[in-house]
Order: sequence, then structure tokens, then C-alpha cells
Amino acid sequence: MKLLLKFNLVLLTLFASAIAATGFIAWNLVQQNARAEVYYNAKLLVDSASAVRHYTLNRIYPRLLTQVKYEFRPEMVSAFSALEVLKNLRGFDEEYRQFQYREPALNPTNLENRAVDWEADIINQFRAGATKPSMSGERETPNGRMLFVAKPLRATAGCLFCHDTAEKAPPTMVAIYGSTNGFGWKLDEVVAAQIVQVPVAVALARAKNTFRVFMISLVAVLVTVGVTLNLLLWWMFIRPVTRMSALADRVSHGDDDVPDFIARTKDEIGSLAGSLSRMRRSLEHAMKMLDPDAVADRRTVSSKSMSTVTSW
Repeated sequence: MKLLLKFNLVLLTLFASAIAATGFIAWNLVQQNARAEVYYNAKLLVDSASAVRHYTLNRIYPRLLTQVKYEFRPEMVSAFSALEVLKNLRGFDEEYRQFQYREPALNPTNLENRAVDWEADIINQFRAGATKPSMSGERETPNGRMLFVAKPLRATAGCLFCHDTAEKAPPTMVAIYGSTNGFGWKLDEVVAAQIVQVPVAVALARAKNTFRVFMISLVAVLVTVGVTLNLLLWWMFIRPVTRMSALADRVSHGDDDVPDFIARTKDEIGSLAGSLSRMRRSLEHAMKMLDPDAVADRRTVSSKSMSTVTSW
């Protein structure tokens, strides 16, 4: 098996192991980061809705208190403003269209806002004080797994203007929603929650796109490194070693016209070339010494020399 092939097999094994290990770690990491990003966006939406509620309660609500005696305006309700603003945001920005925002309550005036079972569980956890100022998690739904972020809503003095008792509530509001629901709230009591939901598929899609780009980049870098290493290996080692091997093969077959092993580098390859050249010259010298004709010539010269000495 050729040296270059062996090298590539080892390199391929190392690269495959590195890609597998890196892919496993990267996939889990990008999933976590994608979920964290979605949670951050969901929390940003919740905080934005809270800001709208605060603005409505402090700037809009006081200006409509007089008008409510003659006509109930939903714009004075902080929940209505928050829901409308988030609805518009989801319509304007495609990134937020997958986000669902609700303000479910245990005892709402509008029954469309009544909390379902899992929402009521979250509100009750807030009421029991067993959770932090906000909570997040994942839940299974008929439409797939959903990520959610929730914050509690407490009854304020402004809320009690409409939700204390039916007798104290504005008649214009009671005329629209009735006197059965949405009353009996207590000051500073957790009565509802802000909940943002987004499908897990959104986070997974972000993770998949990031993972695909990362892995393609990683493979491209490794391929570039592999090709570069192959070129360097061929130029620095395989090419001179192959040439020296061919010259050594000619010497082993008795070729006297083999040139010296020349290497212009001063590294191990150059040292090996010099050693082979010296070995070739030593071998040629040894072969000449073992040549019968050369031995006979040396004996003749020796005999003549002896004769000359004897006659003298």
C-alpha cells in the first residue's frame, strides 16, 4: 500500500471522528442556543406587552374615566391595548407570526379570556408564590410541542375600578359584559397571566439552519486542510523519496550510469540523499576491487615490480 494512501486513510479516519464528535456537540449546542433565542424573543414580547399595559394604565385610562360614564371604551383597558399591539406586531413582522400571546384570567369579564386548564395551573402557581416572577417551559399540544414564557398579572387600583363588584363597576361596561363574570378581584392578587407561546419547530428550524452552515463550513475547512497536507506531503516527502527509490533500484540492478542522489534541502531528506550517494560510491569502489580483471592487473604489476627488484 502506498505511503500517501496510508496517510489519507489515517487522515480520513481522524477527520470522520472529528466531524462526528463535533457534529454531536454542535447539534446539542445550537439547539440550546436556538431555544434560548426563542425564549429571549418571547420574553421580549411579554415585557413589551407589560410596557404597553403600563402606558395604558397611566396615560390612557385616566383620560377616559369621564367618558366611561357615557360609553365604555375598551382602549382604556390595559389588557386590550397589549393584545392589540402584540396582534399588530405579529402582523407586521414575519419573525413574530409564530408567537401567540394571551392574557388568560381565572375570572375574566370577557369569557374569551378565561384560562384553560394548563393556563389556570400556571396562574395558580403564581398565586401560591411557588414560582419566580416569570416562568418558562415546554408543553405538548395537538399542534406539536410549544415553548412558553409566562408572567403574573396582579390586580391594581385601576383594575378594581371595573372588577371590584358589579355595583361599583361602570354601568356601560356591565351593559356589555354582564354582571356575572369579572368581579370580586382583590388588590395585589394574581388574577391573570401574560403567556407567549411559540412552536418548538421554530427553534429546531433555527438550530437546523445554524447546524447546516456550521457543518458545511467545517467539512470545507477539513477538505482544504486535507488537500493542503497531501500536496505538502507529496512535495516534501513522497516526490524525493520516490526519486531516491528509483535511483536505488537502478543501482541494485548494476546500472553504472546512476547519478548522485541530490537533494537541495538540509533536512532529513537531504541527509538521506547524501548518505545514499556515499553508499553508492562506496559500493562502486567495492565492486571494482572485486573485479577479476582488476585483480589480475594488480598481480601482473606486482610480479613485474618484483622481477625488476631481483635483476637490480
